Amino acid sequence: MSVQIIIDSAADLTKEQVSALGVTCIPLKTIFGEEEFLDGVTLSHQEFYEKLIESDCLPTTSQIPPHEYESAFSAVKAAGDTAVVIVLSSRLSGSFQSANIALDGYEDCICLVDSENVCLGEQILVKYACRLRDEGKSASEIAAALDTKKKDIRVIALLDTLEYLKRGGRISGAAALAGNLLSIKPVIAIVDGEVAVLGKARGSKNGNNMLMQEIGKTGGIDYTMPFCLGYTGLDDTLLQKYIADSSALWKDKVESLPISTIGSTIGTHTGPGGVCVSFFAK
Repeated sequence: MSVQIIIDSAADLTKEQVSALGVTCIPLKTIFGEEEFLDGVTLSHQEFYEKLIESDCLPTTSQIPPHEYESAFSAVKAAGDTAVVIVLSSRLSGSFQSANIALDGYEDCICLVDSENVCLGEQILVKYACRLRDEGKSASEIAAALDTKKKDIRVIALLDTLEYLKRGGRISGAAALAGNLLSIKPVIAIVDGEVAVLGKARGSKNGNNMLMQEIGKTGGIDYTMPFCLGYTGLDDTLLQKYIADSSALWKDKVESLPISTIGSTIGTHTGPGGVCVSFFAK
C-alpha cells in the first residue's frame, strides 16, 4: 500500500514538476468564449497569456466535477492505496464541494484537504505533502499536518495593472483609469482562503517596497519549508527587478530561488506583470 497525492491544476505546477513530484493532477477548465481548454494540459501558461492579451473577452474557469474526482478515488481504491487530495480554496471554487460529493464510499482510503489557498500557496502546500509522504507518513498523518501548517502559508502579490480587475468587475472603469494614470500598483494576498487587497503603492519601486514590508509583517520566511516566487505574463522581467530590489530577503539564506509561472485560475483576474511570493511564515 502506498500513499498517493492528488492535486488540481490551480497549484500551477508544470507537467514536468507533476511528474518529478510523483503526484496526480486533475485539471480545471479555462474557457475563452466558445473555446474550452484543460488548464496546463491543452493550454500552457504561456498560451493562456497570449490568448488573454489578444482576447476581447475575459476567460472563465470552471470547477472540477464530482465524477472526475470519483474516477481518481476509484483508481486509488482499486490499487489498494490511500491518497491525500489537496484542493484549491473552497472559497474560490466549487471543486472542494465536488470532491466532498465524490468522497462518499471512499472515506476509508481518501483524506481530503481544503488548501485554503490557490496558485503558489497551494503549490508549496503540495510540496510539503510530498516531503511528508517521502518521510513515510500515512495519508491521515499528512492530512492532519497540512491542516495545521496551511495556517502559516502567506501569499502576497504585486499587480502591474488594474485593467483585469476592471474587466472582471472588481473595480470601476473610473478607478482603473485613475489608477493606471497614477501608476497605482495594488498589493494583494490570500487571506482566509480569499483574495484581499492589502494596500496600494504608486510606482513599481514603492510597490516592491510594500511587498517587502508585508513579508516583514508576517515575521519573515521559514526557509526550512517550501517557498516560491512567481509571475504572471509572458516574461519575468518585473519579477527579476523585484528579486534584485529585495536581495536582503534572500542573501545568504538560500542558494537559489524557486520560480514558477502563475496560470489561469489567478492570472485571469490579475493580468500579466504580477509578482508573487508564497512561503510559510516563521
